[in-house]
Amino acid sequence: MAYSETIYLVQGDTLPQLKLTIRDQNTAAAGVILDPEDETTWAKIDLTSSTVRMKVREIGGTSVKDTLVGNLTDPTNGEVVFIFDSDTLDTSGTFEAEVEYEASNGSIQTVYDLIKLQVREQF
Repeated sequence: MAYSETIYLVQGDTLPQLKLTIRDQNTAAAGVILDPEDETTWAKIDLTSSTVRMKVREIGGTSVKDTLVGNLTDPTNGEVVFIFDSDTLDTSGTFEAEVEYEASNGSIQTVYDLIKLQVREQF
């Protein structure tokens, strides 16, 4: 499975935020040449009137542990922030997260790469 970089967290924390920019790997950003291997050349997706979710499950598991709804901080530039809650980080371990956005017309697009979350135990 393809993962983006690993995010390191601590069990029980409720303050961490994960800020993401959702991009279209098939469309070049304004003024640049599209490079499929360089996400900075990909166009940002306008998330206005969209809902963005992050589903979290334990690696190797099949059930979703938690679903977070993102806060659109700059929707025209594809920016969304997820705030971890006490249910997401209540246990230590290695988890994976899938991000999807639902457009205002109900269409759903899932980001292919997963995010790896490493949660260590609290002291």
